[in-house]
Amino acid sequence: MKQQLVAMAAVAVCLGAGTVLAAEEAAPVDATEIVKTVCAMCHGEDGNKMLTPETPKLGGQKGDYLAKALHDYQSGARNNPIMAAVAQPLSKEAIEALADYFSAQNSQLYTHK
Repeated sequence: MKQQLVAMAAVAVCLGAGTVLAAEEAAPVDATEIVKTVCAMCHGEDGNKMLTPETPKLGGQKGDYLAKALHDYQSGARNNPIMAAVAQPLSKEAIEALADYFSAQNSQLYTHK
């Protein structure tokens, strides 16, 4: 069941990414629109939803870390088929906009003591 859910999410994300990114070429990057149509399914609009225990929380993370992670998914330095498909069509401007968006959100990260 979990594998089916992940596969369905990957297909939906890929379809949504193509639609949003095609529109992106003609207009300035709107991270909010990309988040709503692509990222929110797994990460939530504020970056703090976890679809699975492996889904990282993005809200409040450092922008340069998030941008590097997306570039690494594009290049294959990070191996995750869903995120590779999401990151592949992103422009440099879209990556920066997404990194800025999620880094500006409240963090729900914590460390165990």
